[in-house]
Amino acid sequence: MHNMAGNPRSPWETEELTALRDLARSFCEKEISPNTEKFIEQHHVDRDLWNKAGELGLLCMSIPEEYGGGGGTFAHEAVLIEEQARAVDSSWGASLHNGIVAHYILEYGSEEQKKTWLPKMASGEAVGAIAMTEPGTGSDLQNVKTKAIKEGDEYVIDGSKTFITNGGQADIIIVVAKTDVSEGAKGISLILVEADREGYRRGRVLDKIGQRGQDTSELFFDGVRVPTSNLLGTEEGQGFIQLMQQLPQERLIIAVASVAGMETAVAKTIEYTKDRNAFGRSIFNFQNTKFKLAEAATETRIARVFVDDCIAKHLEGELDIPTVAMAKWWTSDRAMVVADECLQLFGGYGYMNEYPIARMWADNRVQKIYAGTNEIMKEIIARSL
Repeated sequence: MHNMAGNPRSPWETEELTALRDLARSFCEKEISPNTEKFIEQHHVDRDLWNKAGELGLLCMSIPEEYGGGGGTFAHEAVLIEEQARAVDSSWGASLHNGIVAHYILEYGSEEQKKTWLPKMASGEAVGAIAMTEPGTGSDLQNVKTKAIKEGDEYVIDGSKTFITNGGQADIIIVVAKTDVSEGAKGISLILVEADREGYRRGRVLDKIGQRGQDTSELFFDGVRVPTSNLLGTEEGQGFIQLMQQLPQERLIIAVASVAGMETAVAKTIEYTKDRNAFGRSIFNFQNTKFKLAEAATETRIARVFVDDCIAKHLEGELDIPTVAMAKWWTSDRAMVVADECLQLFGGYGYMNEYPIARMWADNRVQKIYAGTNEIMKEIIARSL
């Protein structure tokens, strides 16, 4: 049994997950691929894409059934991430909604918060986002400037966030804010903000070199009042620890997407070079092409084996922070190398947006930056040595 690009099926993939792969693949082929250009042009997916995915059970698959989820594991999310990469789609922020936002609420939310939001996220009625990054603060999360000051039984939130995935469509946002401005990491809390709160507004959808169909936005909080019951966790000041506990899964999501992107790039380039001729023979038959593709296929297989091992460990609760930092750094770095080599083999067509390889090259670049830059990953790895 083979998955994408003729690679052997991953050891963690069961028959049930293979059936899910077929469902996810047909969903991407039917609902996403025909609309790619439209999503890019409007800088967001159609809002009903979320509802359609919810109806099919493709949202919150790793959230327990009692909260409206699929009762599955991270492996279910990994299959959808891979199939979305295979469709060369970066517009739909499903992996963040499913694998990140929903898990913060599941892990730290009160029973009421879980019962309110998780079923809506699973049905597609509510889209989730998490607002960490600020105009002046990226990976240095303990220095966020957004404040949430307690007044009676409310928090008053002031600040601005940027580069927020799903920002344009989000109905519920987890905001990283300082509840105690005199403290560093210990002053940080995570607070749920509903998009219909007064004083909350979305800025522009940002103009990016890649992932142009994704509604990455600025968000502004001007005296936004939410009840203190919107705090995630049992007390203030837990936000930094909560972020540190959940970031490894976010980094694994990037590694999964990076490897799937590599597999897709190699498969598309093999197909193209075998079809296209130059100087009386197929481009594939030139030694340089064969060697470049042999290198790319090998790098991709190595990355796949490493990420499969990380997924298996994560499913057992045994994936440690330095290892996932290695996976995020190495796969996002190699994905760019492979995309670049593959683009070269397309010649001038590789530089044209109508060819998926051009989009993949531009879309992949940000993987080295978000969820903690690769420089931060090296710092984390070095601390463990």
